[in-house]
Amino acid sequence: MTESSVTISERAARRIGEILKGEGQGAMLRIRVEGGGCSGFQYKFDVDRTKTDDDLVIAKEGAVVLVDSASVPFLAGSEVDFVDDLIGASFRVNNPNATASCGCGTSFSI
Repeated sequence: MTESSVTISERAARRIGEILKGEGQGAMLRIRVEGGGCSGFQYKFDVDRTKTDDDLVIAKEGAVVLVDSASVPFLAGSEVDFVDDLIGASFRVNNPNATASCGCGTSFSI
């Protein structure tokens, strides 16, 4: 697993850094893929303080993001972005593996 398999945009890194500052020392953002959602799989974002040996670790501009080894294949080639538009502010995963996604952008199918 290499860092290049999942990337974090500048906007997302800044926003993650802001969130993690408020969470205290050692906080990291964990992104994982789970079964469920309206399209078959869904993205989950959680603050975590525990890194496992097989986690993909992405560090950018003070933000540390963890992706568990089971989720990496689903996210390979993806970019995590932060968007602030008319429907609200949120993290969005631009995933080239997704063949369909829901309107809210949190679930997808492959």
